[in-house]
Amino acid sequence: MHMLYDSDSFVVVHMLPDADRSGVADDALPAAPQLVRHGFEIVDKRSGKEVYLDGSWAEMFQQQILAWQRDAPTQEEVEDTLDGYVGLAQNPVVVH
Repeated sequence: MHMLYDSDSFVVVHMLPDADRSGVADDALPAAPQLVRHGFEIVDKRSGKEVYLDGSWAEMFQQQILAWQRDAPTQEEVEDTLDGYVGLAQNPVVVH
């Protein structure tokens, strides 16, 4: 887990695949195969809701992050972009 952004309105966290898994469960039986994927959690502090982006959504958001790294946007531009994801946020934040 890697915090990418934290402001008064939003938190963005990059959730990385668990690279330390050895493929063997605690009881020495092989672990069930898992799809190794990364994703992004965007928390809207104003509404207390979060959205988790994975798959193609995560890939599109990754492209946005790369563009931000190239173009050095203002905080307002970043917040406007994140505000566009608020409509997807349906899960209330329970513990953070």
